[in-house]
Amino acid sequence: MSHETITAAPISTEVPHARMGVWWFIASEIALFGGLIMVFVLMRLAHPEWSEQASHTVNAAGILNTMVLLTSSLTVVLANQSVARGRLVDASRFLFLTVGLGLVFMIVKGYEYSHEIHEGFTPVAGLFWSFYYVMTGLHGLHVLGGMIAIFLIAIGVRKGRHPGRVEAVGIYWHLVDIIWIFLFPLLYLAA
Repeated sequence: MSHETITAAPISTEVPHARMGVWWFIASEIALFGGLIMVFVLMRLAHPEWSEQASHTVNAAGILNTMVLLTSSLTVVLANQSVARGRLVDASRFLFLTVGLGLVFMIVKGYEYSHEIHEGFTPVAGLFWSFYYVMTGLHGLHVLGGMIAIFLIAIGVRKGRHPGRVEAVGIYWHLVDIIWIFLFPLLYLAA
């Protein structure tokens, strides 16, 4: 009678480093934007005159940018699905489309800023406008950073390099989208 020992393949419970790094980064961003949003809400409760100031934001541009970012979240999901199916060229196309949608967001935001500044609503025009420019400007920097990262990853994925990074950059891009979902009603609709 033979006593063979059957050993199972080791089970890895380790979270991939890229995913873990992105989640740690997201935790810090939640603290940053969460703090800004909390301070804004507390200040907003103390300043009913902000309703009149908020009525001067360009709601149509905010709505358009919301639709653009929601669509870009879809394209990044489609890129991740394409990687899972081994269709790296399709994944890179979806990533380039995401970058294009991010560019549309930035162009619309640039239009908004120029319109508001032309109307006299500058960062020093009042506390509401200071919050508006700091919060949307910081968000815009995150959009720009995400666009750069997605563009670089798209180039690599097209060449078959590091397809696992699509998931990590997708998680980050969803954060950018979620932050906007909070900023849009606070700054545009809370008039």
